[in-house]
Amino acid sequence: MKEREDDDSGTRSTGTVIVKPVVNAIRILQHLTESGSPERSSDMARALSINPSTCFNILRTLASEEMVTFDPVSKTYTPGLGLARLVGHLVSQGQRLDVAQPLMQDFAARFHVTVTLWRQMSSERIVLVKSETSPTDLRIDMAIGQRLPILMGASGRLFAAHMKLDEDAMRTVFDRMRWARPLDFSEYCDQVQHAREHGWAMDDGYFSAGIMAIAAPIHDRYGELSFTISAVMFRGQYIGDEATKIGVEIRRLAEKLSNLLI
Repeated sequence: MKEREDDDSGTRSTGTVIVKPVVNAIRILQHLTESGSPERSSDMARALSINPSTCFNILRTLASEEMVTFDPVSKTYTPGLGLARLVGHLVSQGQRLDVAQPLMQDFAARFHVTVTLWRQMSSERIVLVKSETSPTDLRIDMAIGQRLPILMGASGRLFAAHMKLDEDAMRTVFDRMRWARPLDFSEYCDQVQHAREHGWAMDDGYFSAGIMAIAAPIHDRYGELSFTISAVMFRGQYIGDEATKIGVEIRRLAEKLSNLLI
């Protein structure tokens, strides 16, 4: 005797049983990956014509399986690490960078900054692999492929924190770098320690005159530093507590991107 499903759980088409909750879960995942931006449960339910309670329960189940990630602050969902692992072997690095683009664009637009994605290319250099600017008249453009000494800039402080160089080795590299304005080695070390403690780093006009950058690390599943994500802005655009807020927000963006890039 053939299995049957009632109208609430599915429909029969050419002898095939369609399980509606599974279909809805797939539609939700497709919607999240195609939109590329964080979304609330209620907004997805409306966009997909799914019962709000059903949509919420499906999302909660997907979150428990790490297929989606829930942000308790913004009450939004993004594609999760479990989904990335599921399809990881089918996706090229370039495609992963494309998936990260909407989140970078959203951050750039919200905070009126340029968002840059860096990765290590050698023991001495990092390279810019992705950049998104804010949709404003006055903005900072950075060329893809740009290379920097590994300890330079906000991202450099993150690599310095991760590499755990002894003071003499760090001093040797530090002394070879040219800064846009004077920077004491002891002050640089304090900034590296801040990066270790807070999960984000700042370069306030030392890499480039008039430019401030705030960056956060993107780690792989083994804790290795795979990328850094940086918010680049004009000096004075954010100061004090406002700059700290950017640090916290760029760290949250890094956590979201780790699910997509790794």
